[in-house]
Amino acid sequence: MSPRRRDADSTAAARTRRRAELLGIAADIFAERGYAATTIREVADAAGMLAGSLYYHFDSKESMADEILSTFLTELWESYDRILQEKHDPRQALEALIAASFTAIDRHRPAVVLYQNESKHLGQSPRFAYLDASHVRFRDMWVGLLERGVREGAFRSDLDVPLAYRFLRDTVWVAANWYTPGGRLTADTVARTYLTMILEGIQPGPS
Repeated sequence: MSPRRRDADSTAAARTRRRAELLGIAADIFAERGYAATTIREVADAAGMLAGSLYYHFDSKESMADEILSTFLTELWESYDRILQEKHDPRQALEALIAASFTAIDRHRPAVVLYQNESKHLGQSPRFAYLDASHVRFRDMWVGLLERGVREGAFRSDLDVPLAYRFLRDTVWVAANWYTPGGRLTADTVARTYLTMILEGIQPGPS
């Protein structure tokens, strides 16, 4: 490889790393302050650069939010699709999907908060139409799994599927508001505890 090619590759790698750093900073600020309340200058200040320099990497605040959300959702759906293709029984699939959800929260907590808090607003823009599509896909996945579990006897026959879906959705994803990546509780620990409460309740077993 020629020195010029090595230099070009090194520069490209450095720019890729810097983009990732800037997206991480932006995601943290969007999650903490809200997307609408955050300015390009605030992101640039947090990154230790001039606002004009930020435009070298991103053409707008919207572009940053788009990349943050699309990266998170692409990875999330790749993990979900792998689970669904493995032909688990309904309970195994539910356990695996919840574990994957908490892994996503651990890896992308600010993006999850942004998705939870800003999807309705951002989804009004054609650029973010995939957010509404993801909501529909998410609902269809969980409702379909719960209905299959009822049919196959894995879940109770009197289960209110729409209500159970809302409970699972809200119970899992609201955790992004308090969960601390790298904290005392790991994503796996939280997932297993949630699953115990969801599948077995909080009443003690027979003595």
